[in-house]
Formats: sequence, structure tokens, C-alpha cells
Amino acid sequence: MEHSKIPYSLNSKKVADATRVWLDKRGVKIEEIAELVMLLQQKYYPDLTMEECIHNVEQVLTKREVQNAVLTGIQLDILAEQGLLIPELQDMISNDEGLYGVDEILAFSIVNVYGSIGFTNYGYVDKLKPGVLERLNDKSLGPVHTFLDDIVGAIAASASSRIAHRKQAEREIEKGEESADQAK
Repeated sequence: MEHSKIPYSLNSKKVADATRVWLDKRGVKIEEIAELVMLLQQKYYPDLTMEECIHNVEQVLTKREVQNAVLTGIQLDILAEQGLLIPELQDMISNDEGLYGVDEILAFSIVNVYGSIGFTNYGYVDKLKPGVLERLNDKSLGPVHTFLDDIVGAIAASASSRIAHRKQAEREIEKGEESADQAK
């Protein structure tokens, strides 16, 4: 009797839970990402609260595309720490080679979910490297975070974009205008 292979079925909750667990295992707290969001958006929304920033980071993390990027990037960083990549790739990822851009491409897959504001916010925090990004980018601390620093910046940029879009919709509603979202 032949054994038939059971078709793969995605367990979304398992993937979402793993995303949070692996961020935590790699030393990244949701609150640290929210601090980046606050840095990016407080100038535009002085009444913005840390709770709103945390909420928006959590909402970004519910997106399957984001979860996929987080888990893929963390896995590649871990493999690089263990020296398990092919030699040429190993050297580039272990040393966070400046001309190796796949880490940024993976981050773009996150910000792409939230539009062009996400891209500009990502570029800003990627260049500035504030807060948790400075720590993740510090090569002297040991762990490889070639992908994770870009992923965390992309999550913060996406949450910032999410806030900007929602605040604009709120303004339009307050003015009695029909927003693009309502027109659909």
C-alpha cells in the first residue's frame, strides 16, 4: 500500500507566533520597534502615544508577508552565525557587506505592503540607525544581524506609514470629507 503525501497546509497562527518568538529570541522587543515609530511620527503627530505605536507595530506583524520576511531573515542570520552558508555568501552576510543588497530587498518586501511613505521612512532609519538599530548593527557584539536590522527598520517604517494613512483618514472624517477608503 502506497503512502500518499498529505498536502501542505499553512498554519497561520503558528507562523505568527513564531515571528514574535524569534524576534524576542534575537533580542528585539516590540517596544523598541515602537520607539522607532515614535521617532519617525512624533513630529507630525505630537499627540501620538507609545500605545498607538505599539498597536501599529503589532498590526504590521499580523501581515503574512511581514512574518515570512522576518522568519527568512532571522534564519539566514542564524545560518551565517553557524557558518553554514556557501563560502562566498557566508563572507558577505557575516560581514554585512555594503554592496550586498539582498537584506534591503527583503526589507522592501515589508515596506511595500504600506506604500511609498514606508520606503522613505525605511531609508531614513536605515541611514540614521537610531535605538535598537544601532545595537543590531554593532558588529562587535557578536550575533549576525545582517537581515534583522533591516527587517526591524522596515517594520518600524511600515507602522509609521500605517499611522500616517490612518491619521489622514481621521482628519478627512473630522472635516466631513469622504476619504478614498470610504469611497470604495
